[in-house]
Amino acid sequence: MPQTILLTGAAGGVGTMLRELLPAYGHRLRLADLAPVPDAPDALAFDLRDADAVRAAVRGVDAVVHLGGISLEDTFARILGANVEGTYHLYEAARLEGVRRVVFASSNHAVGFTPLHGLGPGDRGLIGTGTPPRPDTYYGLSKVFGEGLAQLYADKYGIDTVSIRIGSCFPKPRSTRMLSTWLSPADCARLVHAALTAPVEGHVVVNGISANTRAWWDLAPARALGYEPQDDAEAYAAEVIAEHGELEPDGVDARFLGGAFTEIEPPR
Repeated sequence: MPQTILLTGAAGGVGTMLRELLPAYGHRLRLADLAPVPDAPDALAFDLRDADAVRAAVRGVDAVVHLGGISLEDTFARILGANVEGTYHLYEAARLEGVRRVVFASSNHAVGFTPLHGLGPGDRGLIGTGTPPRPDTYYGLSKVFGEGLAQLYADKYGIDTVSIRIGSCFPKPRSTRMLSTWLSPADCARLVHAALTAPVEGHVVVNGISANTRAWWDLAPARALGYEPQDDAEAYAAEVIAEHGELEPDGVDARFLGGAFTEIEPPR
């Protein structure tokens, strides 16, 4: 049956793509963001740190797709407010309003310091969702918090969550690294739809990439939800490699999953 979905972060990059693609799956969207949402005069505008506004936005929806917050590295104070406090307000609002399904936009940066040595395509040596948290930034740390919060609210309050560790969601890959981490907009919508509709109990973590030939991640948990990716970054490989070259074996993009976010900074 059609569901009414609160889509936070609807003015952002991934949110913009999803607000165009999800209605085709029968979902009715309630759009929300801190910034105005283009061409959406009925969209809600509020700060995730405003608990009352978050609760009002959640009231009456069937599920939440939570993309809202800061999507790049920033100061700890700003990440704390938008991504940590804001995600807490989202879950608390869901609890108070009886919403029982959340799709949480986690990130590869929650496990960004996972080594890539020896990984490659195929069924062996891929990064699974049981990988221990190894955040590469305050941003990645906030996603570890979000996954932990999802687990708490699943165990304590019965709110089911699918946390998607999104790789790199753009219309096409922008770098050689993204030939492994790319999630096409169409596959992103397929995965979010599966996460909204699959029979899930508790908190489930899945990897969010397309069916990439050069994938570093295991997609089995996502496929178990009914996700069937249709795109492969390899279609762009010749173009991307001609511009950026192959990954350097000792380069930052080949050492750890988080790529440039894992640059080591010596202590001062």
